[in-house]
Amino acid sequence: MLNTTTLLNAFGRDFPKRLAKTYGDYVGLMCGRLPKTLKKIALVLDMEPCLLAAMMEAKPDLILTHHPLIYGPKTTVLKRDEGKRHLVKALEKHRLPVYSLHTNFDAGRGGMNDALAERLGLLDVTPWQGDVLARGGRLAQPMTREAFAAFVKKTFNLPYVFLIPEGKPRIERVGIIGGGGAKYFAMAQAEGYDIFLSGDSAHHHRRGVVNAHYNYLEIPHEVETIFIPTMAAYLKTLDPTLTLITHLTQALPQLF
Repeated sequence: MLNTTTLLNAFGRDFPKRLAKTYGDYVGLMCGRLPKTLKKIALVLDMEPCLLAAMMEAKPDLILTHHPLIYGPKTTVLKRDEGKRHLVKALEKHRLPVYSLHTNFDAGRGGMNDALAERLGLLDVTPWQGDVLARGGRLAQPMTREAFAAFVKKTFNLPYVFLIPEGKPRIERVGIIGGGGAKYFAMAQAEGYDIFLSGDSAHHHRRGVVNAHYNYLEIPHEVETIFIPTMAAYLKTLDPTLTLITHLTQALPQLF
């Protein structure tokens, strides 16, 4: 049994809210009331209506998500989003509190981008000089851009990757931001990374990469499901007796 205060103190130490992006990221308790102790915790990338029935059956003491359930001022979001309002009402009715760790988890040591870098086997991993959220490192063995793209796709078991091969033909230094960080490609290039991995690139970002003669590898935002095993391992260090629900994951998009 984990004392909730112990959990919150650990989050405050390793993924403090001050690390969250200042553009208005919303982290912390999204809805409901935290119990004093925790025996069962559910981990999901997003808390969505499709998971409500399963959560009601599992009855976790807490639902931990990566993406904020309520992104923005709560009263504003619930006023304009009827679906979100009904979901929050149902969660609170069934005493299912939701707590979200977003860009503070991305930036924290051992969080999202460290986990992605570790899965890729990068060496000498460090935060970027320009943004502590991002990570960079080097491959043990350099490889071609095309071989690296195939390696990333296989390593993360992704349905697709999208390569813009406009920079150096061989890759050694790699920069990465999980989720939607495509706009940071110029910073990655300036810091000397041979290729930058992220997702959600707009057309003008892709054209910017081309015109900058740089390498960019688009990966699905859902690669961030690595949050689930990463957070599960973290929670077990706090209390190995916790029951963790980790199988309620949303599917990756498919190519046809």
